[in-house]
Amino acid sequence: MYPTESSYALGVNALEETAIRKIFLAKERSAGKPVPVIVSDLRMWTKYAYFNESAEMLVRKFMPGPLTLALKKRPSVPDLLNPFAIAARIPGHEVAMALVREAKYPVTSTSANISGAPPVYSPKRVSKTLRSAIDLILDAGTLMRRKPSTIVDFTMGDQPTVTREGAIPASAIFEALAQENRRK
Repeated sequence: MYPTESSYALGVNALEETAIRKIFLAKERSAGKPVPVIVSDLRMWTKYAYFNESAEMLVRKFMPGPLTLALKKRPSVPDLLNPFAIAARIPGHEVAMALVREAKYPVTSTSANISGAPPVYSPKRVSKTLRSAIDLILDAGTLMRRKPSTIVDFTMGDQPTVTREGAIPASAIFEALAQENRRK
């Protein structure tokens, strides 16, 4: 378990199906629900996702930070993580960034709670059930309550879709995309 800019998250090697299964069990999460990840930089990310110019521009403009992009995945990404895409972001929290840099592979970034429960902002608030499944807690104290990341989906056609408006307003995303299109 580690801190992110919005709440605590559960982190395992996102390329290892056995580790991903443990997350589903620990969170009592239904199979097939995608698990987001963090990556250290664009170079790492392009090993696991197919990028287009618009997605790359959003990465350069808003990351590190609370923006998650869903992109079509490369074959090396396990279907258990997500059958057809990979939803990732470059974290804005120094502990999360250090973790993924040292790991040198994508790390899951699903909230450290039982599915459907509120986010966890302090390690002291982790449920006993979930705590028993956690091997290590990177304790950064109590986190400030912030909005979750904004999610932009690039997998459903030519135009990206904001599927969750979070810390970055959808209007800022669409304005950045419009500016890019005017430059072309």
